[in-house]
Amino acid sequence: MTDAENEKTRARRIGRGFLSRCSSTTLPSLNAHLVFWLVIVLGTTLDLWSKKAVFQWLPSRPDHSFSVIDGFLTLIMAENSGAAFGIASGQRWALATVSIAALIIVFGIFFFSRTRQKSVHLALALFAAGILGNLWDRLFNDGLVRDFIDVIYWPGRHWPAFNVADTMLCAAVALLLLSNLFTHWSYRRRARQRK
Repeated sequence: MTDAENEKTRARRIGRGFLSRCSSTTLPSLNAHLVFWLVIVLGTTLDLWSKKAVFQWLPSRPDHSFSVIDGFLTLIMAENSGAAFGIASGQRWALATVSIAALIIVFGIFFFSRTRQKSVHLALALFAAGILGNLWDRLFNDGLVRDFIDVIYWPGRHWPAFNVADTMLCAAVALLLLSNLFTHWSYRRRARQRK
């Protein structure tokens, strides 16, 4: 065989190896897809519905607010032109671009990370739903994200208002941290058992 033929044969083997690694056996299972897409649809729908419902209902209330738990939890109407805690306020298109990039990353991780952990799939779906809910507001509500949950964590001290999408984003971070922590413990336990 000539060097050129050897190169072609080797390139074919590398190509087949890559394709076999990307075959359906490494992609998420049907159950993972069901959970992932269902959580995204339900989470995004819940976020957008809750924003619409609260913002339509509260103007009819005295003070445009409703106390759910006196001194702790109140529904209010607030709009945020920035990200968390008002960061990058007024940067509508920059924040929308970051949101779209984050969505692409989340989908890329879901499709190509090869993880089989259901908690990771759930966390990624919560991330996507939270990003989509707030991205919708940025694109279709003049760049203002509607927030309505007001928590008083200390007398006279309010946490910045947030919404269901923000809650899903925080839950996703917590779920990933816990998943990583328990996976790390599991590997350490197995390593000790092998010794």
